[in-house]
Amino acid sequence: MTVLRLDNIAIVVDDLDAAIAFFTELGMELEGRSHVEGAFADRNVGIDGVRSEIAMMRIADGPGRLELTRYDFPEAIAATPRNPAPNTLGLHRVMFAVDDIDETMARLRAHGAELLDEIAKHEDKYRLCCLRGPAGIIVALTEQNGGPEGRREDE
Repeated sequence: MTVLRLDNIAIVVDDLDAAIAFFTELGMELEGRSHVEGAFADRNVGIDGVRSEIAMMRIADGPGRLELTRYDFPEAIAATPRNPAPNTLGLHRVMFAVDDIDETMARLRAHGAELLDEIAKHEDKYRLCCLRGPAGIIVALTEQNGGPEGRREDE
């Protein structure tokens, strides 16, 4: 038996419009948005009477999708603490490769993104950072050495 692909990663958010705006600013595209309820939804998530709205975000011309879900019923349960530490059990982060980490961070700050620490360098290969995104999730960004202008790591 073989896994064919990673189809999507689902993230529960409290403000679907803000989450769509955040991931659109990151460079993803809204593939579709719909309300989900009924027996299929109940069995899929294991909650009776579920009503939610989902937005499917995709990477332009690339594999992988992000499913953003806002629950109408039952009400979403907030994580405790609200912004758990990166070493908390469960989903750690979602990472995206970008062409310019500085420019991307500047755009995402307008949508509430906050760096967890700073943009770090890994050997001579990558610049990386982690930030808080919608609903407190950790989003990581990575840029290959050089960036869009051929920037070197020691510059």
